[in-house]
Amino acid sequence: MTQLWHLTKANMAKEYIELKRYYPNTITMIVQFYFVFLAMLLGLYAIGDPQQVDTNVQYVIVNYVIWFFMLTIMQNLGFVVLVEAQRGTLEQLFMSPLGMWKVLLARIVSNVLIYGVIVFVLLILSMLTAGEWLILRIDIALPIFMVTTLSMIGVGFLLAGLAIIIKQIQSVLNVLQFILMGLAFVPLSVAPYLVFAPFSKGIDMVRQVMIHGYTWGDFTALDYTALLLNSVFYLVFGIFIYLRSEKIAMEKGLLSQY
Repeated sequence: MTQLWHLTKANMAKEYIELKRYYPNTITMIVQFYFVFLAMLLGLYAIGDPQQVDTNVQYVIVNYVIWFFMLTIMQNLGFVVLVEAQRGTLEQLFMSPLGMWKVLLARIVSNVLIYGVIVFVLLILSMLTAGEWLILRIDIALPIFMVTTLSMIGVGFLLAGLAIIIKQIQSVLNVLQFILMGLAFVPLSVAPYLVFAPFSKGIDMVRQVMIHGYTWGDFTALDYTALLLNSVFYLVFGIFIYLRSEKIAMEKGLLSQY
């Protein structure tokens, strides 16, 4: 556990240094997010129902911020494998005594913490811009969202496993952003079957807290069970697929290829 903690701190320092060193790219990423949000906001005011505009704006703020966070976290592991393969350092990471999957776990945990701060700042900025304030019950929304993040990590591992075997998955990652947008924006009341999709249940619960002011007592035991089972299942499934992909890549000698 101590080694894993040191590994996480090292990866967190690495991610912070890269964000700071390549600050033009970091600033561009944030500005891009902000301008796309402004475009969606203007669209709501231009063609949206005036009687529902306040609720719709709140809905967009929550969903868009969560979508940005999901996209950043889940794509990261796939890009990590691609970048390390391009640099020729992928095999060195596999030589870690802790195992490559723990290296990736430390990398994604550090990203969750760092980008979590960035997303929170963007959330405040979005609310200031729109003039609509969500119900910031951090004591309720944060624990639900952290459990939801487990399924995001699982999907990230699945993408990393895919990247180890076939390397070039940029097109898959590009398509993923639209799939994630659908999962983030479509409520379970419209498509109840999405409860079986990764992180949809958690997003829906966070939405209920931040827009409608739900408390712990407003959710049922079935809600909590669905959230926990969904998150644990996709986390375990994603790590399992990654480990299988890693084994296949080692057996076929794919680690040194790009």
